[in-house]
Amino acid sequence: MVKLRLKRCGRKQRAVYRIVAIDVRSRREGKDLRRVGFYDPMKNQTYLNVPVILYFLERGAQPTGTVQNLLKKAEVFSV
Repeated sequence: MVKLRLKRCGRKQRAVYRIVAIDVRSRREGKDLRRVGFYDPMKNQTYLNVPVILYFLERGAQPTGTVQNLLKKAEVFSV
């Protein structure tokens, strides 16, 4: 099963996150299938590759709670 979830990057006390499509059995920093976005909580910036995200959602990928909130805020994911 594939999930859309956050992968932590950046330095200590200054985290930025990549939004990735990853196998559910992989660890947080494990090998991802595809990078689909970027989220910086300090600057409140979000970049989403919408066609790729929709591709994975159509094929059954499940977003985590935080990624789902980011997609709702960007009006990509509806309830």
